Amino acid sequence: MRKLRMSELNRLSTEEFQEAPKNPIVLVLDNVRSLLNVGSVFRTSDAFRVEELHLCGLTATPPHREMNKTALGATESVSWRHFVETSDSLKDLKEKGYTLIAIEQTSGAISLEKFPFDAHNKVALIFGNEVKGVSNEALNLCDFAIEIPQFGTKHSLNISVSAGIALWQAAQRFI
Repeated sequence: MRKLRMSELNRLSTEEFQEAPKNPIVLVLDNVRSLLNVGSVFRTSDAFRVEELHLCGLTATPPHREMNKTALGATESVSWRHFVETSDSLKDLKEKGYTLIAIEQTSGAISLEKFPFDAHNKVALIFGNEVKGVSNEALNLCDFAIEIPQFGTKHSLNISVSAGIALWQAAQRFI
């Protein structure tokens, strides 16, 4: 066994990525404070070829030096838009036929491994603030809530970790 060289990974250039077909998944960041978290979500979005990233409310937008520490250039490849209000993003996505799914611990939340992702449906995964989670206003616009099972003493995962886990599960329908 040996580590592969960069040339062996067959990665797309930024231009090729921008032209390549995307998975019909949009990630919505609802007032995410940490620039490092936002950068990590950009990088994960690139890895799974998400259609778009919606940066809402106080969520920072590129370019930003601190964000680039974790994004590693993904702010140049992943399409993104900023919305002053998360509700504007969600209403726009709903009008375009997306199923809106909050990644949040709620009454009635479906455990991630049991959620029936469908290859024929476009989905938007909504992730909330590091302390307050997905806002109540955003939750009220969502079709579903998914909870990531946890077995330790903490009550939540870092948003960039949650995004990676949820996106992996959602993207399985396209692999």
